[in-house]
Amino acid sequence: MKKIIALMLGICLFASIAMSQTKDSKFGVDSAKTIENASIYTELVKQGNYEQALPYWRYVFLNAPALQVNTYVYGEKLLGSLYLKTKNKGYKDTLMMVYDQRIKYFSNYRNYDRGYILGKKGTSMLRFSENLDDVKAAYAVLSESFELKGIKSFPPVIQNLLRAGSYLFENKAMTQEEYIHLFEKCSDVTNKWIQNSRKGCDMLMNKLNAMFFDAGIADCNVLGKMLRKKFEANKGNVEVMKNIESILARGECQDLPLYTEIAEGLYKAEPDAHSAYVLAMMFGKRRDFDKMEKYLLEAIDKSTNDQDKAEYFIKLAYVSLSKNNFPAVKKYALKTLQLNPKSGVAYILIGRAYALYSKNYGSDSFEHASVYWAAVDKFKRAKAIDPSVAAEANKLISTYSAHFPSKDEGFFREIHEGHKVKIGDWIQETTVAHYNK
Repeated sequence: MKKIIALMLGICLFASIAMSQTKDSKFGVDSAKTIENASIYTELVKQGNYEQALPYWRYVFLNAPALQVNTYVYGEKLLGSLYLKTKNKGYKDTLMMVYDQRIKYFSNYRNYDRGYILGKKGTSMLRFSENLDDVKAAYAVLSESFELKGIKSFPPVIQNLLRAGSYLFENKAMTQEEYIHLFEKCSDVTNKWIQNSRKGCDMLMNKLNAMFFDAGIADCNVLGKMLRKKFEANKGNVEVMKNIESILARGECQDLPLYTEIAEGLYKAEPDAHSAYVLAMMFGKRRDFDKMEKYLLEAIDKSTNDQDKAEYFIKLAYVSLSKNNFPAVKKYALKTLQLNPKSGVAYILIGRAYALYSKNYGSDSFEHASVYWAAVDKFKRAKAIDPSVAAEANKLISTYSAHFPSKDEGFFREIHEGHKVKIGDWIQETTVAHYNK
């Protein structure tokens, strides 16, 4: 009897073990084979040998889906790379299965829940999208992720959600009102991250703003109505006011009453370099250049950031040009170059100041026109160090080269082509004589 009981217990134990080794158990139906395949594909993926890794990874994915979260982490990397290389739709379809199966087996894994996995799925759908329907599907998945995670969303989800929305709006698959509402939701969450000092969110906000403006609906009337609501709902919130100011400034909407309220509110709450600069821009829009200059100088005095100071000095140079204070243009442009030697704009402004002063230099037409040599030197220098100003520099070179003195005028003064010439007064430049032929 004891032997029979022992035998029956053994049979039950064996049956229990056999039943435990199913597809949904951690190691699948063949634990040894699962561990072997997992080890092989892990090393191959680390080496970048995705094609060789695929069959070993596929075995684990199909036969032991509950083994480990790395099956899905490596699978995402492997399949995404193979799809980019081959454009084989099968890889993309399998990648979508990876996300769905990860939700089934690992949606409670640490903080990487269903909302997180949907965010990754939607991002891949958008990345590999080929048409409007693909983007619509990606947008739906990203929206679900955002609704589930909210403030706990990952920044790439917010960026890709607005990117998908931008594409839908541009292709008339989303209304203007829907798009503005989407932008507000994305920017609201990003603002909260900025307030909590989340790393990289200032850059994210800049990207969101850029997408919104590129969509082509951000005229001042639209911005005024949209941002007025945000301002009223967040009065006293400095970070929100800074974001509103940034958007209005980018849209060149400093003449809106809302901008005045923002500028004055920021300066009152935090009279720092940035708020002084905001006030300066407001007065500049009103063409009150004396007050603009006053607050730019204050911004420079309070700033500890050389890049910001360089921008403030450039603005002062523009103010001085508007006031026909040409020596001041050069002074502020040179200060810019001390902080940013690659500023082509600074050289453009110096050259323009020289050219505009030319009629006041010297006692005759030859001496007036000789200043254009020095001006053109600056324009050439500008495009040499800063390709972004090349088009403007070339236009100015063409304009002022046409007004060089004639060779006959130079002959009577014994100043020949290529001779060095000193331009005096406040300009104080040594240049080279060139003539119109």
